[in-house]
Amino acid sequence: MPGKIIVGLDGSLESRAAAEWAAREATLRDVAVKLVHVWEPVPEPIAQAPLLGAETHQHWTERVPREAAEGLRLRHPDVEVTTEQRTGAPADALADAAADGELLVLGSRALSGLGGFLVGSVGQSLVARTEVPVILVRAGEQAADEHVKDHAGIPSAATAFRPVVLGLDTDSPDDEVIAFAFEEATRRDTGLTVVHGWDLPFSYVYGLAAGVDLREDAARAQAAVLAEALLVWREKYPDVEVSEVSRLGSPANHLVDASHAASLVVVGRRVRRSPFGVHIGSVTHAVLHHATAPVAVVAHA
Repeated sequence: MPGKIIVGLDGSLESRAAAEWAAREATLRDVAVKLVHVWEPVPEPIAQAPLLGAETHQHWTERVPREAAEGLRLRHPDVEVTTEQRTGAPADALADAAADGELLVLGSRALSGLGGFLVGSVGQSLVARTEVPVILVRAGEQAADEHVKDHAGIPSAATAFRPVVLGLDTDSPDDEVIAFAFEEATRRDTGLTVVHGWDLPFSYVYGLAAGVDLREDAARAQAAVLAEALLVWREKYPDVEVSEVSRLGSPANHLVDASHAASLVVVGRRVRRSPFGVHIGSVTHAVLHHATAPVAVVAHA
């Protein structure tokens, strides 16, 4: 029995983009795709009222996953695609469904201008509570967006994948997050760009007072820490070309910048057992809303 990638499908453009991404990922992993559509019960008179001609609410909710699955099977004939209808609150139903899969894939709606992308309350809740990796795919995401342009400068899904980008906290590097990023780079036969942002130590202020600029020393020290954290992983994945980016400043800003040339951005989320609040982390939260590539959030202890 092959593994599964679970997709939250509601018929929107962003959820359809998520389903397409999941089918492409399923080909790389040799697993199946399950489209999960959650039907929130409504009062009987509303459920039976015509919405589009003779269609009822229940008929529409059954039609959405069926047509999406038929389209995926046509475009990705080698991928097994199944559907499942669930009833209840979407976040609860999808969290339960995700436990049966390797990944949970959701859509993220694009905002106009410089606002980035909108991860709604359901998406944020699932990122914060789901222990399998959650991938957010923006509306309009195309296969060609994840590949380098061809020799004529034209987007193409037939060229090599863009690198995978990993955001790494060198103070607490987690094996699950790092391994996920290396595996995704391996599947895509592409490189891995590891991004680390850092702040100047408090001693920098005292150095300035003494007329000494410690930025270069700090940069060398941070780069050395990053290299040390990746040494064992370079040995474990010798075929993955690794680029190390250690820069002064906000990790979130550096990751968002790197996402413009990425096929996938990987960030971590520490598992917290508190029932109160949405625990995602400020860096992961910012990347989810502003990265221009699909984002994978990997939960870790």
